[in-house]
Amino acid sequence: MQDLAGKHIVLGLTGGIACYKSAELCRLFVKAGATVQVVMTEAAEQFITPVTMQALSGRTVYTSQWDTREPNNMPHINLSREADAIVLAPCSADFIARLVQGRSDDLLSLMCLARPMDRIPLLIAPAMNREMWAHPATQRNLMQVAADGATVLGVGNGWQACGETGDGRMLEPAQLLEDVTAFFSPKLLAGQKVLVTAGPTFEALDPIRGITNHSSGKMGFAIARAAREAGAEVTLVAGPVHLPTPRGVTRVDVLSAQQMLDATTRAAQSASIFVATAAVADWRPATQSEQKIKKDGSGRTPVLHFTENPDILLSVAKSERAQSKKLFCVGFAAESENLAEHAKAKRERKGIPLLVGNIGPLTFGQDDNALLLVDANGVRELPRAPKLTLARELMTEIAARLPDWRV
Repeated sequence: MQDLAGKHIVLGLTGGIACYKSAELCRLFVKAGATVQVVMTEAAEQFITPVTMQALSGRTVYTSQWDTREPNNMPHINLSREADAIVLAPCSADFIARLVQGRSDDLLSLMCLARPMDRIPLLIAPAMNREMWAHPATQRNLMQVAADGATVLGVGNGWQACGETGDGRMLEPAQLLEDVTAFFSPKLLAGQKVLVTAGPTFEALDPIRGITNHSSGKMGFAIARAAREAGAEVTLVAGPVHLPTPRGVTRVDVLSAQQMLDATTRAAQSASIFVATAAVADWRPATQSEQKIKKDGSGRTPVLHFTENPDILLSVAKSERAQSKKLFCVGFAAESENLAEHAKAKRERKGIPLLVGNIGPLTFGQDDNALLLVDANGVRELPRAPKLTLARELMTEIAARLPDWRV
């Protein structure tokens, strides 16, 4: 996916072992469609060579403010004016302090100071030892660079090259790509609180076995990411799936339909948009055996009795918050046939403004999907595409409907 197509990024490397991650970050930016101009400090060259970064970016690397390749001998002006953003990854504690002080005695710091602040954003991915990260001076400096207009992307937690463990690691390249992509995304849902349910539920028969379905959760996780990209505060209630949490999203893990109902009901009290993507089991065993149900050699199968699970979407849609139009509800219907007919009927039955239909066997576990949007005006198809692409289109559709629906 060319998420950064048409973007020109100046990737600045400062001194730190995390420079090894910058090579992969550069590759990911290029793969996402961006052009990348690498600028390195003298300290960064101690950790990774300009030759490596040139090979990955396809452009000559700049390291000196005295570089004579620029006709006007002003690389700090020319490079910054061409950029859609300057991304410092890694950004050391020393360089953060230099930014706060407005120092400009090398090309990268000079370029950051000389950039037009109203149109060239500065994004910072810090990287340092955990004690350096926690030091009051560093925290003061981070608050100051943010107050001066930079966007601080945060740090990771874990094992560090020095042998210690804690906060201060540079975020992984894939995480930074997600953050930069989100930064450039139109904030169509700014100020909204989006609640998403995703994945299957698991209804236990005994401590070993249970009833579930083929839902992978990929569509719901893509919707949570797209909502965050669109500027919303996002809570994701996830059934048992093995997917990484989208950046900036609050995740609540559940197993059963009842657990999902409880978590969703709590989160819906402050949400403004609810997208019910989860494939919730319609039934659960009436009783759960405390021990594994075993064969007894008789050839007789156990008799299982089931009871209906709560309807999470209907419960939320009938809540006072939804009925007073403070909560915009979007349902999902996974069908195996007659999609349009079943989706229309489900939307009417749930009493919701928008329902999204798909054919379950064609989407479960897949990375792409095709959606059918059903509202009071009729039916519209979103052709098959990657799930993240469809999720972004769905956010656009929801944002367009909110003003008229809340009148």
